[in-house]
Amino acid sequence: MKKVWAKILKIMKNIALVLFAGILIFFLIRSIGRAINKKTPEGGINESMYVEINGTQQWISIYGEDINNPVLLYLHGGPGSSTSAYDYAFTRKWADVYTVVTWDQRNCGKSYEKSQNDTALTYELMMSDGLEMTKYLTDCFGKEKITILGHSWGTYFGCNLILAYPEYYDCYIGTGQLVDMYQNEIAFKEAAAEWAGDDEEGLELLNSIMPDNFYTLEHFTARNLLMEKYGYDMMVDGTDYNMAAAEIFNPYYTLADWVKLLNSDGTVYMDFIMSDEFDKFSLTDRTEYEVPYYNINGDRDYQTNFKLAQEYYDEINAPYKKLYIMGDTTHGLLESKSEAFSEILHEIAKEQSFG
Repeated sequence: MKKVWAKILKIMKNIALVLFAGILIFFLIRSIGRAINKKTPEGGINESMYVEINGTQQWISIYGEDINNPVLLYLHGGPGSSTSAYDYAFTRKWADVYTVVTWDQRNCGKSYEKSQNDTALTYELMMSDGLEMTKYLTDCFGKEKITILGHSWGTYFGCNLILAYPEYYDCYIGTGQLVDMYQNEIAFKEAAAEWAGDDEEGLELLNSIMPDNFYTLEHFTARNLLMEKYGYDMMVDGTDYNMAAAEIFNPYYTLADWVKLLNSDGTVYMDFIMSDEFDKFSLTDRTEYEVPYYNINGDRDYQTNFKLAQEYYDEINAPYKKLYIMGDTTHGLLESKSEAFSEILHEIAKEQSFG
């Protein structure tokens, strides 16, 4: 019996040693990858920091290959869905023509702080945050204006900033353009009804879609299940880069940041979406832009309905405007078609004499 236990202990010891060695190798490889991604391009910039915005610490990263390039502020979606865990993997593809700033908006991602959960989000507060961040960047880089690129909720936010403060911006680029949340949900139910046809499971999910009262978890759950069931969900095409590697070798995330992200609470943003404050961002009948307006949308994007985005585009008055429709593409175009998206962005930069 003693010999059996001795063998068992030896096996367990060997397993523990293998696991320990594996962990060491993992962290060694991770540190090398992070070190490579932390390098600053010659003549460029690679920094991250917290900026005080309206009494809160909000995190940004800045990356560019030429410090003299125009500044582009990327507004993530959600609201409250920070992409800082991996977005450098696609935003750096624009860094030869832009100095790209990624921003974790208040109380999400690396900007999350439990103490802020008691602060209700309002239209005025989010707009003030956006203006303050814009002013910080123009002062920091000595620029009169910057470019905004918004995705999903970031288009709602970005368009409102452009419309309210056009003097601070030289160009607007929207992707996964949201026009009006209520109309978006009506259009979604109509599209989903066509997908479902006579499918009983689909029709059952469709009954949970309530455009007149879409501020419910049941509505959003059914909505996501319908997109997944019929092949329209955001990540149906995966990514054209290795997402796991992007997260592991993220130069900005420490282990403490990952723990913080996993323990963050998005209730404040759900409350925001369910409030009248969120409705104030609607772009219905707000079509007068004083800066060039670009849209890049997928032709299978029903999360933010691409047909509504195109109709809105047709109504817009702007000094210049251009619409790009990416074929066979859903709402996750920044991840699934990052190379093709980057090519379009380079074309825009060239048109705007940025590159």
